[in-house]
Amino acid sequence: MALRVQELYRSTVTPALQKEFGYGNVMQVPRLDKIVLNTSIKEATQNVKVLETAAEELALITGQKPQIRRARKAIANFKLRAGIPIGARVTLRGARMWEFLDRLINIALPRVRDFRGINPRAFDGRGNYSLGVTEQIIFPEINYDRVSKVTGMNISFVTTANSDAEGKALLQHLGLPFRQ
Repeated sequence: MALRVQELYRSTVTPALQKEFGYGNVMQVPRLDKIVLNTSIKEATQNVKVLETAAEELALITGQKPQIRRARKAIANFKLRAGIPIGARVTLRGARMWEFLDRLINIALPRVRDFRGINPRAFDGRGNYSLGVTEQIIFPEINYDRVSKVTGMNISFVTTANSDAEGKALLQHLGLPFRQ
């Protein structure tokens, strides 16, 4: 059930991309390597509990324990010292990645207010795509009544594509709703 996006990739997306870009071999077709979810919270410098709740919510969304990220450098203007926990990160691969992508496309993104599609220009030049989500409450796993602070997150789709055009075609065939 949860791997229907992976099955879509194997049955439909791979032949379509092979025909579109003229790949001679199936192994040349770009694929989704991993999905990285990252959140950082400014208030974590004063209150570590805020980061702990954000990490718990990230664990609920992904089904995987997040890695707590610490500040690398001290920045006095931001009242930040080196080594202070400042964010959380989760890297999804394999079955969890496909299942998360399915939930993101079919459940979470349609719940965004005034949603008209995601920005098609957020590629990095190597076929990887980054998406910013302003509210974690778009995911059904988050109980709206228990949320103390609405936090956002960055979602990065890392592909094996060589160019932005190949990466965009891959993500578009997988079902990411790009804005026209």
